[in-house]
Amino acid sequence: MVRRRVLALVGVVALLLSPVVPARAADAAVTNGCVDSVPEPGTTTPVKICYTLFRPANATKQHTVPLIFHSHGWGGSRTTDPAAFKAWLDAGFGVLSFDQRSFGQSTGVAHVMNPDYEGRDVVKLVDLVAGLDWVTKQRPGDPLIGAIGGSYGGGYQFAGAFTELRDRGATRFDALAPEITWWDLKQSLAPQEAARTLWLSILFAGGGTHLPPAVSKAFVALIATGAWPSGQAGRDLDAFFAHNGPAWHVAQGRKLDIPVLFGQGISDNLFNLNQGLMNFGHALTAKARARSIFVGYNGGHTLPAVVPPGYATPGDPCSIALGSPNFSGLSIRFMQEKLLHKAEGLTGFGAYHLSTADGRCLTQRSLTPNKRYPLGKIVVPTGVGLPVSLPIAKGPVTIAGTPTVTADVYTIIPQSAAYFALSVGKNPLTAKVVQNNTMPLREQRAAHGVRRTFELPAIAVDVPAGQHLYLTVAPVADMYAGQHGPLPGLMMLKNGTLSVHQVR
Repeated sequence: MVRRRVLALVGVVALLLSPVVPARAADAAVTNGCVDSVPEPGTTTPVKICYTLFRPANATKQHTVPLIFHSHGWGGSRTTDPAAFKAWLDAGFGVLSFDQRSFGQSTGVAHVMNPDYEGRDVVKLVDLVAGLDWVTKQRPGDPLIGAIGGSYGGGYQFAGAFTELRDRGATRFDALAPEITWWDLKQSLAPQEAARTLWLSILFAGGGTHLPPAVSKAFVALIATGAWPSGQAGRDLDAFFAHNGPAWHVAQGRKLDIPVLFGQGISDNLFNLNQGLMNFGHALTAKARARSIFVGYNGGHTLPAVVPPGYATPGDPCSIALGSPNFSGLSIRFMQEKLLHKAEGLTGFGAYHLSTADGRCLTQRSLTPNKRYPLGKIVVPTGVGLPVSLPIAKGPVTIAGTPTVTADVYTIIPQSAAYFALSVGKNPLTAKVVQNNTMPLREQRAAHGVRRTFELPAIAVDVPAGQHLYLTVAPVADMYAGQHGPLPGLMMLKNGTLSVHQVR
């Protein structure tokens, strides 16, 4: 550890003493290539992972620079235009953008961030970078690197870093900046095995043919029924998604000990704020979390919530509050501070910076629930009908983080589901779901007083004077359209409490 720090300091001193000539994106040397990676199951042919490498004009063996990894979202391909990375090149970084397995020019099949496939693909690219004489090394074979990208392009960052931690005992990534990505992929796509069918249909249309055939078939069944398939199809999906996210690695006892800048969409109704908060709270060591920043904004994978109606003010006020025009600019400053050790004046480490539904930045050191509200008896139809909104609190009041409900649950019909959220309005008829998100409670069997504790969508909201905070329970929700219960029915909750973090 001492030797690593000494070598890192030597690299930093060399950078400080070298004459700095700003590089222009147009002057960057661009190299395209592919590396051989892990063959597909049952084959021996290496999979090709293809990349474009951008070397700043002033990067040499004598004047080395850190390197930033980048990759695309689901169904996309790598970036090949140096102008897209002008800000990074001008800031003193090289960039490597690559095609994920099965996308762009890369071969193979998409395993959706399985550490044995996509994880090892990333490791192969780190090995490549470790051999470049113009990339700063902290020790032989250990390049100074960070990573950026959103959604699927955030997933590779965790897949690569955790795979190295598993296989090598430490990751060679020195900082990450993932956006709008997941903690647990199955939980994201089908919380409580109730499928987010609207998003799954979009994802399948954008890249379903890249999945293994058995998984693709099971995915179609998931979309068609809205519920996790039974039998072999369900087992195929369970096995496929078992290792595909930070949740699995943490369950195996692994945590990342590197600083991370998290960007998560609070109005994202695919990888919602709950997923980002789990990553910040559990994927990092306490030491790493103290050197990390969490930014939640109203954006990401956003579809307007119509049933039940929702609201959010698009924007990223917290990146602005932290001194940058947007999350991309904040990412550059974060990497300059963490990789180049420049004094960027960043603040807010170890804290949550969340955009409220109306668009102000709320900063909290903790989101631990500190207020409990008793719930009266709640009866809601399932399958058809109108939402029920139960008054919780009068404004002004501010709520942030992940609310939970604990209650005795009663249903008559198996596979009954209802959809929960906090909402704001002057009365139940005008109440709108905060930041466009709902979460399901799905009972696979008839329930008679079964005690449940379940999450609602994580939010940040100011309830103004003259308005109320409500718990809204809906029999249907547009993000979960097509849930096929056998018959319409009822769900009843008794002896319940709502636990929230109320800002004091």
